[in-house]
Amino acid sequence: MIIIPAIDLKDGRCVRLSQGRMDQESVYSEDPVQMAKHLGSKGAERLHVVDLNGAVTGRPVHRYLIEEMVRSLKIPVEVGGGIRDLETIEIYLSSGVQWTILGTAALRNRLLVEEACRRFPGRIILGIDARGGKVAIQGWNEVVSLEAIDLPKQYEGIGLSAVIFTDIERDGMGTGLNIQLTKKLAQSTSIPVIASGGVSQIEDIEHLSELEPHGVIGVIVGRAIYTGRLNLEEAIRLTKSPMGSTKSLVPNSK
Repeated sequence: MIIIPAIDLKDGRCVRLSQGRMDQESVYSEDPVQMAKHLGSKGAERLHVVDLNGAVTGRPVHRYLIEEMVRSLKIPVEVGGGIRDLETIEIYLSSGVQWTILGTAALRNRLLVEEACRRFPGRIILGIDARGGKVAIQGWNEVVSLEAIDLPKQYEGIGLSAVIFTDIERDGMGTGLNIQLTKKLAQSTSIPVIASGGVSQIEDIEHLSELEPHGVIGVIVGRAIYTGRLNLEEAIRLTKSPMGSTKSLVPNSK
């Protein structure tokens, strides 16, 4: 299992939201490129970047900033937010992004996901955001009737790289991961799962590592790193220890 630091972009800044609410943000850097470099210097093997404005508007807003971040790093980057068509996927992947994340588009356009996986095998991630156990889309503003654990089943066997599962109600709150629901989702699919939402301390990483046999292969961490509640280097060492995971999700370089 690997630790994946997150950079959420809103209005050109590095922020973290509380429970996915765009009006409840904490700004952690006015320079996301420097923040990306800093996280890379701490041993991060992979970076998670979300265009929050793009998620709401349905089109990339921070594309050029993201491309600058990718150029500045020697580690692979996954990007989500506002990706709704093949053209946007191709633009990001051709610019050096390693994986693109489809969330809203996956729910509304299965053919897009299938075609993206066919054209870019191993480079498409399904993003599932949940509120109250149900799927939330359109920048987390709309909750649909579909249970989060049922969505991955619809995309078995098409070549997705992974599923990122985020419990929005815990995201940015430091209340700990939703271990129970994450486990249920991982058990419901053969697609590798990356957990997200609520990590607050090293014990959360320890508990999550117990789910690796069920297919949980990584965890995204944001606010806990920025506030200092979780030491990134310590968390990475834990996953590399004999008691942790030694499986790598990423190539040695871009």
